[in-house]
Formats: sequence, C-alpha cells, structure tokens
Amino acid sequence: MTAAIPTGLSSAEVDERVRQGRVNTVPPVPSRTIGEILRANLFTRFNALMATLVGIVVAAGAYRDALFGGVIIANAAIGILQEIRAKRTLEQLAVLSAPIAHVRRDGHTIEIPVDQVVLDDVLVLRGGNQIVADAEVLDEDGLEIDESLLTGEADAIHKRPGDELFSGSFAVTGSGHARVTAVGAEAYAAELAAAARKFTLANSELRASIDRIVSWVSWALIPAGIVLVWSQTRRHADIREALVAAVAGMVGMVPEGLVLLTSVAFAVGVVRLARQRTLVQELPAVETLARVDVVCLDKTGTITAGTMSVHSVVPLITPLVAAGSPASGPDPEVVLAALAAADPNPNPTQAAIAERYPDDPGWTGTATVPFSSARKWSAASFDGRGWWVLGAPELVLGREAFAAIATDVDTAAASGFSRPAPRAHRRGSARRDASATVSATALVLLTDTIRPDAPATLDYFARQNVTLKVISGDNPTTVAAVARRAGLAEATRSIDARDLPTEAGALADAMEHTTVFGRVTPQQKRDMVRALQERGHTVAMTGDGVNDVLALKDSDCGIAMASGSEATRAVAQIVLLDNSFASLPSVVAEGRRVINNLQRVATLFLTKTTWAVLLAFATGITAANFPFKPRHLTLISTLCIGVPSFFLALAPNHELVRGNFLRRVARDSVPFGAISAAAVLVVFGWARSTGHLPLPAARSAAVLVLAVCSFVVLLRNALPLAPWKIGLVGVMSGAVALAFLAPPLQRFFELRSPGPTTFAVVAATSGAAILAMGVAHTWAERPVRSERQAERVGAEARSR
Repeated sequence: MTAAIPTGLSSAEVDERVRQGRVNTVPPVPSRTIGEILRANLFTRFNALMATLVGIVVAAGAYRDALFGGVIIANAAIGILQEIRAKRTLEQLAVLSAPIAHVRRDGHTIEIPVDQVVLDDVLVLRGGNQIVADAEVLDEDGLEIDESLLTGEADAIHKRPGDELFSGSFAVTGSGHARVTAVGAEAYAAELAAAARKFTLANSELRASIDRIVSWVSWALIPAGIVLVWSQTRRHADIREALVAAVAGMVGMVPEGLVLLTSVAFAVGVVRLARQRTLVQELPAVETLARVDVVCLDKTGTITAGTMSVHSVVPLITPLVAAGSPASGPDPEVVLAALAAADPNPNPTQAAIAERYPDDPGWTGTATVPFSSARKWSAASFDGRGWWVLGAPELVLGREAFAAIATDVDTAAASGFSRPAPRAHRRGSARRDASATVSATALVLLTDTIRPDAPATLDYFARQNVTLKVISGDNPTTVAAVARRAGLAEATRSIDARDLPTEAGALADAMEHTTVFGRVTPQQKRDMVRALQERGHTVAMTGDGVNDVLALKDSDCGIAMASGSEATRAVAQIVLLDNSFASLPSVVAEGRRVINNLQRVATLFLTKTTWAVLLAFATGITAANFPFKPRHLTLISTLCIGVPSFFLALAPNHELVRGNFLRRVARDSVPFGAISAAAVLVVFGWARSTGHLPLPAARSAAVLVLAVCSFVVLLRNALPLAPWKIGLVGVMSGAVALAFLAPPLQRFFELRSPGPTTFAVVAATSGAAILAMGVAHTWAERPVRSERQAERVGAEARSR
C-alpha cells in the first residue's frame, strides 16, 4: 500500500529555521581570491630574488641594466589577468552545474539550490539524485542508495524507513522521502561539493616537474653567485662594475617566465574550453587530457542521443511456461502500457514504451521493483494478474531458458535493436530473483538514435591514435551494431561482460584486444578502467548515469554530461554543459596543446638556464670577465625566448604526448645549452685574447653568437614550421638586428656592430654550433621516433 506523501515544512517553519541559521550553507566556490592570485604571481621565490638583483644593479647606478625587472612585472601582470579571467569563468560555469534539491514544502514538490535546504526539510528522492544533506528515510519504494563515495563499497544498499542517509551518497534506483537531520558544516555535502569545483594546480606531473626545476636552479644559484661575485671583484677594480657583471650571470640562470607561462597556459585552456561550454572543475584535468590514450564511453548519451523508440513488439510462441504459470496471457502491448504506467520514475526504455503506449489499461498495482543497472530488469505486480518483468532476456530468464529464444534475440541484436521483454511471473516475489518462475511472452524491439556528430567524433579519435572502448549495460551484439552504425570500424568484436574473467591480468588482456563490451555492471566498469590503467594506459571515462559514477571516480579523467545525474557531475573533473559528445575532441586537443606547448616552452627556458650556469661557473673558475651585461641577457631573454614562448604556449598542438616531461625537457635542452655556452666562450675568448677588441665589442660578439644559437633552438622547438612561426622568428631576428644597427639602441644596450674579422669568426663559430645542434637533434629525436614506431605497430595490431 502506497504511503501518504509528506506535506513537508510550511513557509513559516522554513523562515523560522532560516532565522535560526539552520540552513545547509554551502561555502562559495573555493577558487583563489583576487588577493591570493596577486600574492601567487608577485610574491614568489624568484621574484624576491630578481627584486634583490634589481636592487643591487640600481644601487650600483646601472639603471639601464635593471631592465629585466620590468620584464618580470609585465609577465606577472599577464599571469594575474589570465588567472582572474579563468577564475571568473569557472565560478560562472560552476553555477550552471551546481546540484539542486527537490523538497516538499506546503504540500508541493519544488526545486531549490542546495544551500537553501533547511533542517527538517523533506527531500524527494529519485534514481540519480545526490543526497545533499544527512537525512532519515520516511518512506521508500525500492530505494537503493550508493555510498561508494563515502565508504568505497560498490554495492547499493536498500534503505527502509528510519535508516540514515549521508550526504555525498546518491540514489541508484527507486524513490522515497527523507527528513533532513543535519545541515551545513555538520554534514558531508558542502565539503564534497567544494572539492568537486576546486580551482587548483595541485597533483600535476607537469607542475611537479617544473617545481623540481625551480628547486634545482635555486640551489645552483647559491654556489654560482658566490663564485661570480668572487671572480668579478677580482677582475674589476670598480666594485659596482663587478656587482653588475655578477648579477648578469645570476639573472641568466633564472627561468623567470617558466612558472608564469605554466599558469597562463592552464588558465587559457580553461577559458577556451569554457567558450565551448565545457566546465573544468580541476585544472590538472587539462593536463591529464593531454596524456589520454584510451577513452571509455557508454553507448547511451555518447554514441547515441540517449533516447529510444519502440520499433515493434514480437510475440513469442515458445514453450517456456514455468510450473504454475499460464501458457497464455493478455496482449503484450497492454502489459507494456501497464508496466509503463506503474513506474513513476521511468528509465529511458520505460519512457520509450510509455510514449508508444500511453493509454493506461487501469490495472491495479500492488508492488514494484524499480530498474537497476546492476540487475538489468524491473518488475511490477498487479492485483489478480501477477508479476510482470521487463528486462534483458538473457539475465531475466537465465541461460537455459534463454537458449530457447536465443535465435530471435540474436536476430534482433544483429540488426541493432535493444530487446527488453515483458514476461509473466506468477509465483513468489520478483524482488530477489526474476528468473525462477517466469515465461517469455514477447520481445520489445527498440532503436537508439545515433548522435549526428558521433561518426565525425569517432573518426577524430581514430586519427589521433586514441583507442575507444564502448562499455555498455546493453546486449553486446546490439551495442556493436549501434557502434558500427556510428562509424566505429573496430566494433566487429564484442564480449558479454558476464563471460569476462575476474582476474586482473586476464581482464586486462581482454580489454586490450576487444572494443565493445555489453551487459557490464557498474563494478565491472570500474574494474575495466583499473585493468587498463595497470597496463600503463591513461584512461578517460565518459558517463551520464549513476551506473558510471564508480568508473568516473577511478579514471584518470572523468567526463560527465551536464544533463546526467548529480552524482556524476559531482565526481567528474570535466562537465560537458552542452551534453555533446562532439565536445570531446576539442577537450582532448586542448589538453594536448597545453602539455606539448609547455614542453616546448620549458625547453627554451632550460636551454637558457643551462648555458647561463655553464658560463657562470666557467668565468667564475677562470676569473674571466663575464661575457654579458644584464641588459644583454634581457635582450636575448625577451626576443629569443620570452616573447616567442608566449606565442608557442598558446599555439595549436594536437600531437599525442610522449615520454616523461622532465626527462624529455632535459634531453632537449641540456645539449643545446652546452653547445650555446661553448660557442659564446669560443667567440668571447678569441675576442679578448687578441687584445685588439675592447670589452664592449667582445661582449657584442658574444651577444651575436648567442642570438644565432638561441634562434636555432627556437626554430627547432617550433617544428613543424608554419608561416606564422617563420614570421615570428623573422620579426624577433629583425628586432635583434635593429639593436645592433640603430644608434639609440646601440647606445642603450652597449652594442657594437662587428667588423669583418669579428663577423667571420662569429659566422664560423655559429656554423659549427648549428652542425653540432643538428647532431644533438638527431640524438634527442631517436626515442621519439621509436615511440611513434611502437604506436604504429600497436595500432596495426589492434586493427587486426
């Protein structure tokens, strides 16, 4: 007998609780405040160091050599503006995906924001609803709660009146009402919601690698600074000249723009994705996307639009009548209409049936079993008509009974139909086991609507060497047929998840060699994701239903649809606000752009740090003049590294991320930095040893050869070249040439145009350096070529 629906609190009772502060107050989205952004970009270790060095140069009276201080301020300003922009974007989008609560007030069910729930409110619970505050069950109809986000236990728990519900859990199936017993800080919900929308750069391999680089440089600065100050005071009679020369050596070692550009690249990625209606709830997710090589997706909501329609109903004339069950019954279409009318919370299959058969036959319902993705069936009992079950035939009937209609089912599946079947059930209860006493009466053939953008999206992933795994709760043959209709060529192989091994290694083998999996339970989805991760894959999981939550939570990057359940949005790192599978290519491409471009940028800065460290120790140990003044290094850092790196960091780059970030950056920067340092020492040493070149002219020759080496490194990191990249290098080269040729700039930077002999020496040394860099490039690219070859072999093996 159906329990009376609670009326809930009255408006006066709600107002009283609000006055008492007994409201489910949710803290604001914990993005960084404006003050925190300013502090993070201004008050850094390196900015403190650079400010100290600027102070030393200014105290020495060399104001023009303090130009590098202005570059730091400009870079910090860019970082601050980009982070503020990303912060505002995140906060605006977070409002759109924030969970809501359904409550009973004044006898009506209304929707309210989570932070307007008050103590003693009556929550209305349906499948997919997140429990937004701790509560006590008042009544239920097959209410099952998943507490895996709190306890780690995957099995849904049947809740009865008087049982406790905890915020952070969610309803899997069934319905009911619950009275709120704890709100705000006393419950789990606020903490969970805050964590889901956190604006953070933590837990990132890229950030960890850059922090390690910063740490190494910090330690190297100490001995280098001591050696430089000692050597330059011995070399220069004027202490001020000595300090300026020592500062020049230390300024060159600082990769001042690297940390800044990392933050900018992440922030720009967030804003770009926001324009495409994609909410990034955790910034490291942008980086993770760059490394994704396997995407697990459900058929429903990704390949298909999530809507179904009844194609036809096929009566079954099969002797499957169990003991005590009648051999014949009412028209299957009448039964379908009754089943559709009996469930107040229909799933997509029941909704399609209700649309096709809207006329309720008026059967009196006595009990229901809501649909569960774990058991794959639902049921209803009608007064005088017994139990009727709607579900997957191979699961409802059991294997032996299913064999009798297997031919009919397989024929429908091969054509791409989904096949729930209504069946009479006359003995006992359907709540535990639907297969014991059922007889099949008809097959319901349903068709999925393919998303218009699905074929192009699947083709994109194939071209990007991203492996797709279709994981669905439907029949594997049906799923494979739908995937083929959508253009997934690898969908020729499918597996029934009930036949999958449970041992991790064997499961991983099956995942490697198969594309389509059907009849998958929520726990199996999680096991599949873990199996792929154990084989070294970076896995993204897409989903929109409560059955996807476990897998979303354990994947490297969970992607949820905004139209999906509140629970999926809470655990996903990325939410597609337009519910479009076609957004995924742009999401993956954005992640790749960030990580690949930052690798290029880091290589430029680390090349500079390498030659600066080598020059500092070489001149310090030999007590020679340092080859540059700070203003020279400002010129090189700005035109050969800083400005170009900003454009490279934001350029398109869709290549698959390969190798360890830190190892590859070191491999791509240290040899080229060493070659650049050697070229500078050769030219500067020649110029000073001949005796006929004064120090300013010798330094000018060193600047010229370093500029040539830096542009070669820039061109290498800009590969593959495009017209705009060639134009960028051309403009920067022209700016350096202008500094040598324009008298005002010559005077400001203390540069001298090289004579014929000096130019010949610079040209010869530069040529030798370029040849050496060509050899280094071939050596550094060998691992990359090997990885690409392995990818091609792997792709060919998978296609076979």
